Amino acid sequence: MLLRVCWYGAAVLLAAFVLQSATGVAGEGATGFFQDYVYNALLLAGAGFCLWRAAAFREERLAWLVMGAGIVAWTGADVLWTVVYANDASPPYPSVADGLWLLYYPAACVTLLLLVRARVGKIRLNLLFDGLIAALTVAALCCAVLYGPVVHASAGELSPEVLTNLAYPVGDLLLLGLVVAILGLTGWRPGRGWVLLGLGLALAALADGVYLLQTVEGTYAEGTLLETLWPASALLVGLAAWQPAERAAAVTHESLRMVLVPFAAGLTGIGLLSYDHFSRLNQVTVILGSVALLLVVVRTALLFYENQRMISRIHDEARTDPLTGLRNRRSLMDDLAAELALATPEEPRAIVLFDLDGFKEYNDAFGHPAGDGLLVRLGMRLADVVQGHGRAYRLGGDEFCVLLRPGAGGVEPLTLACVSALSEHGEGFDVTTSHGAVLAPGEVGTATEALQLADRRMYARKGGRRLSALNQSRDVLLRTLSETRPDLHAHLRGTAELATAVGRELGMRPEALDEVARAAELHDVGKMAIPDAILEKTGPLDDAEWSFMRRHTIIGERILLAAPALRSAARLVRASHERWDGLGYPDGLAGEDIPLGARVVGACDAYHAMTTDRPHRPRQSASEALAELYRCAGTQFDPEVVDAFARVLERGSRPRRVA
Repeated sequence: MLLRVCWYGAAVLLAAFVLQSATGVAGEGATGFFQDYVYNALLLAGAGFCLWRAAAFREERLAWLVMGAGIVAWTGADVLWTVVYANDASPPYPSVADGLWLLYYPAACVTLLLLVRARVGKIRLNLLFDGLIAALTVAALCCAVLYGPVVHASAGELSPEVLTNLAYPVGDLLLLGLVVAILGLTGWRPGRGWVLLGLGLALAALADGVYLLQTVEGTYAEGTLLETLWPASALLVGLAAWQPAERAAAVTHESLRMVLVPFAAGLTGIGLLSYDHFSRLNQVTVILGSVALLLVVVRTALLFYENQRMISRIHDEARTDPLTGLRNRRSLMDDLAAELALATPEEPRAIVLFDLDGFKEYNDAFGHPAGDGLLVRLGMRLADVVQGHGRAYRLGGDEFCVLLRPGAGGVEPLTLACVSALSEHGEGFDVTTSHGAVLAPGEVGTATEALQLADRRMYARKGGRRLSALNQSRDVLLRTLSETRPDLHAHLRGTAELATAVGRELGMRPEALDEVARAAELHDVGKMAIPDAILEKTGPLDDAEWSFMRRHTIIGERILLAAPALRSAARLVRASHERWDGLGYPDGLAGEDIPLGARVVGACDAYHAMTTDRPHRPRQSASEALAELYRCAGTQFDPEVVDAFARVLERGSRPRRVA
């Protein structure tokens, strides 16, 4: 509220000053009062608003503190001139007052730079050149317009008074040039703060220019509207200090707007120098215009250099894997074609493809960030192994590749070292790799043939290893079940047959069907840890026994997690006794939160259990068991799974039931 009252008061005082200067309505005495007191009071008000802003907010505090100090120095110069030099018939030029007036310009320049740093952020070198080019061009233009009349009016001799007064418009023009460049940094979308600050500096520049011309022509008189421009400039700067600090993102690319400043400056410089050829301009204008043109040339060279760097960076990024930093598939195709052209029987080239085994299970167990970290580690190790012998590439996902010059030692030792580098083992995981190697020119002649043959060899090896590891782990567990619980082993085998048929009916993918089959075969493996007295009890189980029984899915999951090849099945085993309505165990999952494979296993397990003799009840018929599944659809079982199960039974697509 107090700030608003002060603003209104300053505005009223400025309006009164303008009215008095325009009309002289209050007489000569009032004119002196306004010139000596109101003028300086308005300047101090502009400084006060800047300093008040600096004291009230930490944000941009230094910028407005410097600007406020600059206007205070400006005000002090006016007071000093009025008290000491105004009545002196031959005042010194330059005087102490001139020194204080000139302090305003570096203060304003520092303020502008601090505001740019706070509101725009990091500025490229090109943009700094734009600011300097704009400042020099504006100064050259104004010198061409202003310098001639000044020299002519002073009969070709620039007195100390004229030179001193000339320093002010030059300083103003440099500030205006900097403002023009700053407007470019904002994308030519300045906020109110920049607009008000620019208007304030422009008013001061206009006042100083007119004052200089009137001084050299001997037409300057006190008490005119010219006197009001300086306090109006200070108030506009103070008003700009209280505008919201609108931050703009730093410009990171060249656009049409960003090249307007150097383009316009270049044309202006060419125009000034061309004009000087026909009608001589002053040396200051020629020098300023020439320097501006020189900077435009340097700016163009910087632009070319930046564009070349950008093209090079884009080229590198297009050929580099962003995660591991290795070269990517595009780079491989280019390098492979070049190397195959150089391959000879004496100096062959080898391409080896790698695909990680167990990486999906690692990702599922530890999460994708950990998986990305593993890929980075393995990629770095692979690059170290082939250093000096070739290059390493990541083709995407968990696929890697190396392009080698085997040398006298052959490709096999390098391949084995790469396999070791792309393997990692730890508690609960085992990541290995399958590979396929091809030699050129002996086996292939083109890059496409090399990749296709290496890919076939890799997946042939991968399929054999995966099937072997999976079957070995599964066979050990099933053999254990067969020896300890023959009846349970038969139940699991029958459930697996049903689950595979139902999963196929639901349109599950081959790898998902494989997971369902493994989970169905092993979903009750945790019952090996349940006492026979509970499993074979003919009567109902009590609460303690049920609590013990419900642990078998968690135990089964732990058993399967010990075998990396069965990790994906372990997840389904844990959820195989969840219910559609959320009342199952062990996690109380409901609806589609239960994995589809686990829902299939749960329904098939229940059907096979109902159609198999148990110690506490005889088996039911197929139709009775199916009716029970339908009765519990929507509560215990997924209705869609039950419908698919029924279709399987109707078509007879399920293998015969195992008794």
